[in-house]
Amino acid sequence: MDDLVEEVVGIGGRDLCLLRPRDAESLLSEEAFEHEEFLPYWAELWPSATALARAVGVRSLRGARVLELGCGLGLPSLAAAVAGGRVVATDWAPDAIAMLARNAGRNRLAIEGLVVSWTEPDALLARAPWDLVLASDVLYEARNGEALLALLPQLGRDIWLADPGRKAAERFLEAAREIWQVEQRLAPELVNGAVYRLRQPVAT
Repeated sequence: MDDLVEEVVGIGGRDLCLLRPRDAESLLSEEAFEHEEFLPYWAELWPSATALARAVGVRSLRGARVLELGCGLGLPSLAAAVAGGRVVATDWAPDAIAMLARNAGRNRLAIEGLVVSWTEPDALLARAPWDLVLASDVLYEARNGEALLALLPQLGRDIWLADPGRKAAERFLEAAREIWQVEQRLAPELVNGAVYRLRQPVAT
């Protein structure tokens, strides 16, 4: 994958250099789509990723164990590493993890990348609980929300999720409020959406 462009994103007082494919549509594969309806969403720098990265990048994570789900190009993971987190970034697309590794190296950040599907999350559960779980614009289909409702409580008690205002996200958040405390933080990148913080009360 050689036809790449670089974008520079300011996060927490630092410029992060992000490589991405010049034309995401050129990565479409009819064979891959027929197999698992795979589309190369990972190859775009989505506004939700920027919003989440900027929200996380100003925190002091100080060695916190951080997991990103559906990392794509990995901008929130890069921001979490800048903030001092020990980050594991995951995606079900091997090309996404390969690009994440390039971006981490380009910015001299240590991030572990794993190819993981939410339907087979054993590698994530084996290392749970995580101090912080990140996800940006992953609720573009209802089935994603259903999978996360079951998975997230097993991963940790502090979830940061950015969404641009998708219908499936509305349904997810409505259901999530039954078991999570949900805070909404507006972000200039997300005119119709927000960055949401989901927290479970600590048992006493």
